[in-house]
Amino acid sequence: MKRWIPLLIFVALAGFLFVGLHRDPREVPSPFIGKAAPAFNLPVVGQPGKTFSPADNKGKVWLLNVWAPWCVSCSQEHAELMQLAQAGVPIYGLNWKDKDREAAALLQREGSPYVMVADDVGGQTGIDWGVTGTPETYVIDKNGIIRMKHIGIIDDAAWQTKFVPLLKELNQ
Repeated sequence: MKRWIPLLIFVALAGFLFVGLHRDPREVPSPFIGKAAPAFNLPVVGQPGKTFSPADNKGKVWLLNVWAPWCVSCSQEHAELMQLAQAGVPIYGLNWKDKDREAAALLQREGSPYVMVADDVGGQTGIDWGVTGTPETYVIDKNGIIRMKHIGIIDDAAWQTKFVPLLKELNQ
């Protein structure tokens, strides 16, 4: 019986490897899907004295886009977000770990697709939301429940296949 143990271990490991090879590495399951969006109350970039909290959007379907001025992928995503904002998609930003304080100037120069941008300079709010990097975008429903987490750039293909069907469902 002991001679079969290495073979069984090999078969089990090969099975896990086979399954892992057919998964999309950008699709990291989030433990927050189906749960209330973590609360925060952060200052708004470029608006001294103003704060933003997810509770402010109760009753609305909205997107939270986690980004940073130092993020190259976020720069690539910017044009798509601008188009979505012009089409009326409510996108809120979470400026994550902007230690050099560049967000306000960048948004002034490039244009802002965001209704407003919460400033998470220390990064703790992003950690509370399960952020692993930038960009990441969350869809939050009218009850404040996270319904989807998208890791990486939102391009037209991701928008059409993932976001549009979910947003139609949530806005009915």
